[in-house]
Amino acid sequence: MSNMQEIDLVRCTLREANSQLQGEDATGAWIIRNPQGRHALAVGLNAPIDVVIDGQAGYYAGGMNKHANITIEGNAGPGVAENMMSGSTHVRGNASMAAGATGHGGLLVIDGDAGARCGISMKGIEIVVRGSVGHMSAFMAQSGTLVICGDAGEALGDSLYEAKIFVRGEVRSLGADCEEKDMTADDLAHLRSLLDRAGVSEYPADSFRLYGSARRLYHFHVDNAAAY
Repeated sequence: MSNMQEIDLVRCTLREANSQLQGEDATGAWIIRNPQGRHALAVGLNAPIDVVIDGQAGYYAGGMNKHANITIEGNAGPGVAENMMSGSTHVRGNASMAAGATGHGGLLVIDGDAGARCGISMKGIEIVVRGSVGHMSAFMAQSGTLVICGDAGEALGDSLYEAKIFVRGEVRSLGADCEEKDMTADDLAHLRSLLDRAGVSEYPADSFRLYGSARRLYHFHVDNAAAY
């Protein structure tokens, strides 16, 4: 990308870097050099800018993003894109645990694997993981979509609400109140759109399975006590 504005974390502090990127008057394309695994990189962005983190990112990279398009050219630590509202975050490597946690909107794409609790308590975010995810992913997910092109660990979708989970690989086990669903034409169309937006062209939508809530835990009932 030409005409990128450069921030070098060897020459400035993290606070100074984030201050340049935050605020509704920020414009254009930016690149962060020498991130060296720093925590809280490019957080709280509030403008439709493009930001490239040129290397590894620590905890909470891209957290609370609104409108910005963030690319991490490496791995991301815990909580990447945490509480994202809109925009996009693309991790070119692997992501640690709690990727996309509590996200309300936007698109998170992870080219590698994601750790435990990917999409925990998600509230509208859409997440596409090219690899596999760890245990308890989509735990208490309320709305949104999690697409897993690889395998899923134990207790997938535990205590799920209305989020949808698409899995192409194997599922180690399902969590409480999560069950496999029949795929409708609308589900397939939505999945195809998500895969296209994420740049995933190698997997056809009809090779995935759909999981969702069995809706037994919405209200306590003694007959379902064993599921709690």
